[in-house]
Amino acid sequence: MSRELLLLVDALAREKNVQKDIVFVALEMALASATKKRINEEADVRVEIDRNTGVYESFRRWLVVADEDVEFPEQQIGISDAKAKLDEVDLDDYVEEGLEPIDFGRIGAQAAKQVILQRIRDAEREQVLNDFLERKEHLVSGTVKRMERGSAIIEAGRIEALLPRDQMIPKENLRPGDRVRAWLMKVDRQARGPQLVLSRTAPGFIMKLFELEVPEIEDGLLEIKAAARDAGMRAKIAVKSNDPRVDPIGTCVGMRGSRVTAVTNELAGERVDIIHWSADPAQFVIGALAPAEVQSIVVDEEKHAMDVVVDEDNLAIAIGRGGQNVRLASELTGWTINLMTVEESVQRSETERAAIRSLFVAKLDVDEEVADILIEEGFSTLEEVAYVPLAEMLEIHSFDEATVNELRERARNVLLTEAIVDEEHLDKVADDMLALDGMDSVLAAKLAKNGIADRDALADLAVDELVELTGMDEEAAKNLITVARAHWFAEEK
Repeated sequence: MSRELLLLVDALAREKNVQKDIVFVALEMALASATKKRINEEADVRVEIDRNTGVYESFRRWLVVADEDVEFPEQQIGISDAKAKLDEVDLDDYVEEGLEPIDFGRIGAQAAKQVILQRIRDAEREQVLNDFLERKEHLVSGTVKRMERGSAIIEAGRIEALLPRDQMIPKENLRPGDRVRAWLMKVDRQARGPQLVLSRTAPGFIMKLFELEVPEIEDGLLEIKAAARDAGMRAKIAVKSNDPRVDPIGTCVGMRGSRVTAVTNELAGERVDIIHWSADPAQFVIGALAPAEVQSIVVDEEKHAMDVVVDEDNLAIAIGRGGQNVRLASELTGWTINLMTVEESVQRSETERAAIRSLFVAKLDVDEEVADILIEEGFSTLEEVAYVPLAEMLEIHSFDEATVNELRERARNVLLTEAIVDEEHLDKVADDMLALDGMDSVLAAKLAKNGIADRDALADLAVDELVELTGMDEEAAKNLITVARAHWFAEEK
């Protein structure tokens, strides 16, 4: 039998042009599988073949785990039982018992051959995939081989790729035999079918198409910094020139629009806006909202948002059909864009001014005239009044030094009193709430003032309730509530 096994290995290695060791490993797997069918399908079996003599041994083995962690007795053994069998054994070691080798026979040889063939196919497939990935071709060109449940299987050379239905341009009707280009979205090595997943709707696809049509991009004279798409309808790309002599927009458009038209034709008529990229976020947003004209813009770095003011005539243009223009501009720039008319801006400004005025009147015990002077000078919080350098406050012509010092003293006293109150409320907050990701002492004190002092009470809140209580933004509130509720689901499991 040993000689027959060695002859089998040699024959298969020659026939399939693979190393003998691959065949030996496949044989060991086949023998282990056959042995498990004889004794127990759940058992962990190891087979070892001597590469020189062909003699093989079979072992049944168990993984050593803590006594309380034994979940699968056919494959695991508690540390106490393991030490009863062996003197020296530790956790994560294996305890083995020899098995009588089974007769390999004709059926075993056939099973081994099937295992070997599958391993060879897997190895060939992996090699073809690796060869493709080494070329770093993010743009895949191929032919539609067949359609499966609305998705297309693309044949690109020696590999097959999947173009899912939701990654096709809407209303696009692909048929077997059609030539198609797509963006390599991801590689799924776990998939049994095509492992390359493609997209014709991803922003990366339009960026790659422009690279093909505009040689200046490959030469480094131009750079596409960002792209946003509403696939099949409209797209925006932001371009930057690395050479002052090169006009980025004109170069991408091409003579008589030839370059941008070539991209549009590939994208089923998708309209493309080419924007001049700017390192200044406000200027970038203004450009991204084109063709709308912007009156003014206010940047909120903390919320990563901008309030953009346009006149009544430009509002519809800035928003676009179904909010398309402002949505794409937001995706392109990475900023949240809040559009408003001049009237809405004035109304919001007055509302904010009234809130600050009320704060100063109530907390600093001053009249509205003094509060308005502080607002005009750019003060909006008690912290600013209390801790802005004295020299800056003394520059306010309406106040003398005594008034300035009095205002600073009052602001500091109010802040100190509030800090003491917050500390008292903070003492009531449970440790499990304080330990949550996204929680800090200031936020915890605000919640405690409203009777929210532990994790379960926080988890019971709706997102809009948390926003109203704390003033935090909606996304942060959603994340905090999700974290607070995590232990509920863990307990259910």
